[in-house]
Amino acid sequence: MTKSPFKAYDVRGIIPDQMNVPFAYRFGQAVAHFLKAKTIVVGHDMRLDSAPFAEAISQGLMDSGVDVLPVGQCGTEEVYFHTDNSGADGGLMVTASHNPQDYNGIKMVLKGAQAATKDNALGPLEELVMGDTQFAPVSYEQRGQKREVLDRSKYVQRLLNQVKGVELKPLKIVCHAGNGCAGAIIDALEPHLPFTFIKVDHEADGHLPNGIPNPLLPEKRAKAANAVKEHGADLGIAWDGDFDRCFFYDHTGEFVEGYYLVGLIAQTLLHKNPGAKIVYDPRMTWNTIDVVEAAGGVPIISKTGHAFFKQIMREENALYGGEMSAHHYFDDFSYCDTGMVPWLAIVSEISTSGKTLKQMVEERIAKFPCSGEINFKVADAPAILAKIEATYAPDALKVEHIDGVSVEFENWRFNVRSSNTEPLLRINVESRGDKDLVDAKVQELTDLIQA
Repeated sequence: MTKSPFKAYDVRGIIPDQMNVPFAYRFGQAVAHFLKAKTIVVGHDMRLDSAPFAEAISQGLMDSGVDVLPVGQCGTEEVYFHTDNSGADGGLMVTASHNPQDYNGIKMVLKGAQAATKDNALGPLEELVMGDTQFAPVSYEQRGQKREVLDRSKYVQRLLNQVKGVELKPLKIVCHAGNGCAGAIIDALEPHLPFTFIKVDHEADGHLPNGIPNPLLPEKRAKAANAVKEHGADLGIAWDGDFDRCFFYDHTGEFVEGYYLVGLIAQTLLHKNPGAKIVYDPRMTWNTIDVVEAAGGVPIISKTGHAFFKQIMREENALYGGEMSAHHYFDDFSYCDTGMVPWLAIVSEISTSGKTLKQMVEERIAKFPCSGEINFKVADAPAILAKIEATYAPDALKVEHIDGVSVEFENWRFNVRSSNTEPLLRINVESRGDKDLVDAKVQELTDLIQA
């Protein structure tokens, strides 16, 4: 390998140059060596390479004396849940999330489902895996065992606890799994809920016949939106492949930006937990701060990324954290991100408030209109970031560098940052009640970047 697949908070690379079976086996050996583990949870998504990679990781672990607790094909949050619930020394999920089809990767958590970062695990593991360390297999008698596939029912019960005691309405819900792993969980929940599920691209399929499931991309939204309108559904929900993110459509089929869901979920949780801390990311902030403070909560900013969110949430004992990119973290879900708990929280609020999802967010959208995240492929991201800051900072009320560059004026603000996983520059713009201003500033920033 000429280029390491280790990233800021996971492992992700091109098959077979960066991700292959020998790499996965060696990664399992390195995890056993570094963690001095006794048990590790291992799961994988639906991609064609994921099961073989998970098996190679498992063999590397077992050859090093570690027992493997397999989850099989699952969502990333199931590995998080079972790692904490079982008391295992760590958890490994083989998934490339929303990356192209020729990619795969590994998401890792430590004991208690704590985030693995470059400092506490991924850095040392990179040195072991990419270096010339020799891992001696243990004797046959000491070899680890693969146990029975973990029982999914405890995880399903945790999800159902989210709506326990709520008189749920018989809603009609479009579910767009995108041929990822979410469909199996909807099937498991269905007998326990009074909802009619309209299932779109429901079966997991590693061939990805409808492309990469990533509803954050506008071109991936039409199928779910049309299904909502066609069936007269109350709302629509979509997930990415490993369903650690979920996305929403209101009853008109309109996509609801994840930014406004952060404020909405925070608000619903703060009703029962006044004074609690809520973590948010710096890309778009005004709506979240406004909602949280009005509901009696304490807003806390975090750098974008699941490892950073999990760390700050644990340090601050925060109730909930939300990223506008549709990652939602809950204190009673091991401070981890989940794509299932958020929609259950939303349908609970719809049932108790009597309002539609559209009614719950339209006032907030009008008060703080935003651009949504816009991506640009660039050759030299640092140079462009410096150029943007030099252009806008002199007249700004506030400039922050928590993640990329955030620049704030009286009536509008923006954040521009480099992607942690792709060669992209991402911009987000919001204003105080002026959608035309948002559009104008997006064009202004676009012209500057393209120049």
